[in-house]
Amino acid sequence: MNPSYASTGRPAEPKIERSLTLHLRGDWGSANLHRVCGWIAQELADRCGPHTRIATWNSRGFSDAVRAVGRGEVQVALATPTAFAAAALDGRGVYADEFFPELRALGVVPQRDRLVVAVHKDLGVTTFAELRQSKPALRLATSVHDGVNHVGLAAHELLTRAGVDVVGWGGELLEDERPFESLDHATEGRANAIVHEAIMLPAWQEIGRQFNFLEVEDDVLESLHDDFGWPAAVVDDEYFPGRAAFKSLDFSDFLVCTRADLAEDVAYAIAWVLGETRHIIEGQYRHLAPERSPITYPLDPVTMGRTTIPLHPGAARYYDALPTA
Repeated sequence: MNPSYASTGRPAEPKIERSLTLHLRGDWGSANLHRVCGWIAQELADRCGPHTRIATWNSRGFSDAVRAVGRGEVQVALATPTAFAAAALDGRGVYADEFFPELRALGVVPQRDRLVVAVHKDLGVTTFAELRQSKPALRLATSVHDGVNHVGLAAHELLTRAGVDVVGWGGELLEDERPFESLDHATEGRANAIVHEAIMLPAWQEIGRQFNFLEVEDDVLESLHDDFGWPAAVVDDEYFPGRAAFKSLDFSDFLVCTRADLAEDVAYAIAWVLGETRHIIEGQYRHLAPERSPITYPLDPVTMGRTTIPLHPGAARYYDALPTA
């Protein structure tokens, strides 16, 4: 029998006799990436030697996480959105000065998310064309544009390619690290425009009653895909109150990444944990509707193995062993 299979027809449960010391990178400390790291650490340690130690380092979850793995500072890191890491393989965008062809994926944790652009209804603007024509003074909330934060990076690229000049039009940028501060700026009246993600957060529903969401134009989306591999996606009808479906930038999924030199049995074990113990992480989000959850459950192991960077061979062994429908 293939050693990747158990008698149940599911991929075989890993058992690593030696004790491991592993370093993971999650998020700032209290968000979803750290929670995923805790899940991986718990289930992996249960299947390794008795003196296994797994530490989770604070991170920002963006290009810093990818660089930490690529440089060998940690063995595993989580980064979001998944598609943004592909540029690290061949040195595009923020990775032009340092790229990592040995970057590999262990899987993805699904999160259906979008980067969206919204302006206050008082501005009377419903499209980017109208925005360029009126050139209002925007007080725009978004994340810092420092080459690390993917939200700030994407907002800068999107607005620049769309012909929006916030400062040149007499406005100002309200830049923060996390979405919560940006959402507060919008809901409390300090910002009359916002570019951000985490659209499942409840504050977006309040914003949706006061703001118009702008569809990103096709030429902008195509240029972002051509230059960086960033995909477009649709925000569904009525996801925001009264707003029909519209196109924007995809900001989905948490990438679990490593390097090609991670031991194959460890890579297999982590992929197995992601796919076969998914009920543990799902249980932490089931009080939320799937479309409003930071992790889009139910998790599907086959989908979790579809990544924008090559799978580590050990992880691929797990996903290849999944039973076909």
